[in-house]
Amino acid sequence: MSRPPRRKSGPVFPARIGPKAAEDEDGKAGGDPTGLTLKAMLPNAITAAALCSGLTGIRFAIEGQWSYAVLAVILAAVLDGVDGRIARLLNAQSRFGAELDSLADSLSFGMAPAIIIYLWSLKDFERFGWFAALAFAICCALRLARFNARIDVDEQPHKSAGFLTGVPAPVGAGLAFAPFYLWQETGFALLRDPVVLSAWLALIAVLMISNMATLSWAVVRPRRNIRLFLIALAALFFAMLLLEPWWSLAAISVGYLLMMPYGLLRYGRIKRRRAAEANDRDAGAGQS
Repeated sequence: MSRPPRRKSGPVFPARIGPKAAEDEDGKAGGDPTGLTLKAMLPNAITAAALCSGLTGIRFAIEGQWSYAVLAVILAAVLDGVDGRIARLLNAQSRFGAELDSLADSLSFGMAPAIIIYLWSLKDFERFGWFAALAFAICCALRLARFNARIDVDEQPHKSAGFLTGVPAPVGAGLAFAPFYLWQETGFALLRDPVVLSAWLALIAVLMISNMATLSWAVVRPRRNIRLFLIALAALFFAMLLLEPWWSLAAISVGYLLMMPYGLLRYGRIKRRRAAEANDRDAGAGQS
């Protein structure tokens, strides 16, 4: 009796590829590890739309349509916030999505704001204005590269406490446009001064690559007795955003900057508590 022919051994692909999840989350081994499932395509399509929006802002800036240019980048920031939440909702996080998101963020929130602000104001400051624009774009890329480098690292003190490291790229882009928001409403010439804009852009660039702890939505937990009030306040603020968009965006920028010291103080308390707990554990281990 002849033996059945032996099957040729082939490579066995793990069910998960990437840092935390994969395009295919069905738990089965095998298949094409580079293929995208339908549920993974939706958040990636939103990321691509955010990229298109950010780059379209550059086109508006070339045509001198400054308001449309800034609003295009803001729309990209909104889409960037949506794609990650949809990916988590569908359990479709992937290394592919993380890389695509970082590349899109670098272009939409690094290159696009730098070019828009350069064409709006910094081109009158000779070569130093271009250096400021370059610094902003480079620091945004460095921040995103740092995020990708740490994506598989388990020891992340800021993240484990619900904080971020440095100012996020979309927020950095929004803060970079803060003088424009005020200039739109006031027409104050100093807000468009290239020297002032260069210094402001350099400051935001430093905040993006800094190691300071910044607040994230995960750490903001309002008390129950004020949640309904906050919902009503958010609805009224949304109406204000529709009626007075530039004043509203300026208020958001100022509010974020004012919250940064609070975030540092709050993380400082968490850091001190962790140090005290570590000392207690060491003391207990030494006595045992």
